[in-house]
Amino acid sequence: MARSLVLSLTLAFLFIGMVSARDWNILNQFKGLKPTTTTSQNGVASLKGPNLNGYCESWRVNVELHNIRDFTVVPQECVWFVQQYMTSSQYDDDVERAVDAAILYLGKTCCEKKKCDGMDAWIFDIDDTLLSTIPYHKSNGCFGGEQLNTTKFEEWQSWGKAPAVPNMVKLFHEIRERGFKIFLVSSRKEYLRSATVENLIEAGYHSWSNLLLRGEEEEKKSVTQYKADVRTWLTSLGYRVWGVMGAQWNSFAGCPVPKRTFKLPNSIYYIA
Repeated sequence: MARSLVLSLTLAFLFIGMVSARDWNILNQFKGLKPTTTTSQNGVASLKGPNLNGYCESWRVNVELHNIRDFTVVPQECVWFVQQYMTSSQYDDDVERAVDAAILYLGKTCCEKKKCDGMDAWIFDIDDTLLSTIPYHKSNGCFGGEQLNTTKFEEWQSWGKAPAVPNMVKLFHEIRERGFKIFLVSSRKEYLRSATVENLIEAGYHSWSNLLLRGEEEEKKSVTQYKADVRTWLTSLGYRVWGVMGAQWNSFAGCPVPKRTFKLPNSIYYIA
């Protein structure tokens, strides 16, 4: 009798555990709790409470996986988390891992300086790929909590003071020295060309093959279509696009599909 009772209780606890695990959701953990709200010096409100770190990290990761798309702003309760990540050593480490993966991939390509025929290409985006926009977000205190003010942002870009993204100068020259033709394909507007060139050189980049920015006709297209059209154009000229690197999924979407893509982390904004 005693053994039967123990067995029944054991099965009951297991059943309760299974139901609890299946029904568990991080958002449910806020029920009955009182998260605290803090306001930064720039007036950005942030909600902090138990399990919020996990929720915001989950949101950020799903942005990087392209499961979450077309968002206009970062959820207010996660602005502080995105800022913390994008200004952390973890962000630098994540970029470095992407750079390591790209260098490893380069060793598997058929392009070597002595053998290249001049038609092997690599594409880089610029903002948050070669040049960091973190100083802009720091000075404006938004980190995705507000829709990007394009007028203000372009004014900042025109100053040409953006620093290099960590580890990217090293990768840029590693690719260039292997004999690849480097094409810089950015959604920046054509009138920012001089400021962009000066900024790139100041940050340590030089000797690219072409810098493509959006003129009036390109501005009528989505950024995704514009970048896909550039790849189509390069392919029509006979270039073999071995790799594309960017911080937004619009760098890779559409046809033709590059041989390999490398995504850098950026959950501050989304541009289609």
